[in-house]
Amino acid sequence: MRKRLGRYKNRLMAISIAAVMMISIAGCGNAENQNADTTSDTEVVTEASSDDETTEDIDEVAESNSFIKKTDITIDEEITNDADGEHAIEADGEDAEYSNVKVTKTGEADGDEADFYGENAAIFATNGATLNLEGILVETNGTHANGVFSYGEGTTVNIKDSYIETTGNCSGGLMTTGGGTTNAENLTIHTTGNSSAAIRSDRGGGTVTVSKGSYTTEGTGSPVIYSTADITVNDATLTSTASEGVVVEGKNSVTLNNVTLTADNNKKNSDKSDCYNAVMIYQSMSGDAANGEASFTMKGGSLTNKNGDIFFVNNTVATISLEDADIVNEDSDGVFLRAAAAGWGNEGSNGGQVTLNASDQTINGDMIVDSVSNLNLYLKDSSSFEGAINTDGQEGEVYVELDSDSTWKLTGDSYIISLTCDADSIDLNGYKLYVNGKEYEEGTESKGEAIEVTVTEGGGDMGDMPGEPPEGMDNPSGGDGNTPPEPPEGKDGNRPEKPGEKSDGNSDAPPEKPDESN
Repeated sequence: MRKRLGRYKNRLMAISIAAVMMISIAGCGNAENQNADTTSDTEVVTEASSDDETTEDIDEVAESNSFIKKTDITIDEEITNDADGEHAIEADGEDAEYSNVKVTKTGEADGDEADFYGENAAIFATNGATLNLEGILVETNGTHANGVFSYGEGTTVNIKDSYIETTGNCSGGLMTTGGGTTNAENLTIHTTGNSSAAIRSDRGGGTVTVSKGSYTTEGTGSPVIYSTADITVNDATLTSTASEGVVVEGKNSVTLNNVTLTADNNKKNSDKSDCYNAVMIYQSMSGDAANGEASFTMKGGSLTNKNGDIFFVNNTVATISLEDADIVNEDSDGVFLRAAAAGWGNEGSNGGQVTLNASDQTINGDMIVDSVSNLNLYLKDSSSFEGAINTDGQEGEVYVELDSDSTWKLTGDSYIISLTCDADSIDLNGYKLYVNGKEYEEGTESKGEAIEVTVTEGGGDMGDMPGEPPEGMDNPSGGDGNTPPEPPEGKDGNRPEKPGEKSDGNSDAPPEKPDESN
């Protein structure tokens, strides 16, 4: 069946490309399942006046930070829903199309049914549906009121030239779980609530591809991207004003191609770490993401960090691949890479195991690798590194390999375990480099061996997360992050009982998950 709402003679009138200033982030927790009959409390208003509809409820601040503004979208219809747990639009096992529609969602939810299964999302697709959206204006104001949600294997949401704004806590812009697929092009997403990433995933993951547009978050615990999936973003502008720019959890990935990322992580969502950072890669041990190798890839574009470190890796194995990206840390006290234990995982084995591949890449800043962590650093294709490694002495094992075209200029005494380089690759710059306790002599060739990395597969135990969900969340669904979660039976409220409830997200600083893994 092909369901169509909207009069397609009126398409998107104009797309105004404006300067982007700021952007934010998000993620969250649990909900009681409701009867979700989207007709009982859903109002459809057709043939709205475009002059009236495209000017009402305009947030001037968000508008100034957007590529597509609310006023750029022609509104032919309005669909609203204010019932707890329900949806304004739902595609269940069918093909559906909507265009030039304003979708307004209020109402509350409070847990896993919202974050895992899509309860209370404004727009929801499930059971193998294909949902095509164009010229959509989505506004949500409620706890756990995600904007657009794709759930389950075989389900695909395609959305373009649209605007999504969420103001409640635990309310992301795009949400993908259970193996769903989301394809987005030229969106403006603006979230202001806590734990509300602009681009989110949760238990069971999926595949997300985002191209062009502007994605901004303002809340605590709201990175622009929170990944328990495979997420690729191309040619877009990402900004966080309180949280990390990107968080990757467990055996999942984020790839940024020609993206402008600005991160200002300045508020704590967890007491598990003292570090502020632009990109965090870790394993929470919550069961929401499988154990295994995480990856972050950045090709071209720029990353500007306002506070703290650029990269922080803990309690996981991670590969970071950088190619010709302009990376700037505006915090003179921050480091380029920190691989170290934090409050997640088991003490003594919860460090970061990092492979950092740099190709045609400039790296400025120190690297710190603690005693339960390790680093394999590969500099190739005319890459340059200006900085020091473990200036306070030998801690974790570090291997550095430079090809014949790449260089390392020290900015402090450095301590590593193994080194491969040509005779003219390293400029000591007046400092000392110690390789396995022996002082390196400038102008000499070296041959070393990389550090063996141990990858542990499978799921984890309980822990709490830095960005999503907030503390107070239970782990009722079990799961190891490898397979999509099963939704509660029916949608009639007969889900299994859960041992605890999540925070309702109404506090200024959402609590973390309880730490039961240490």
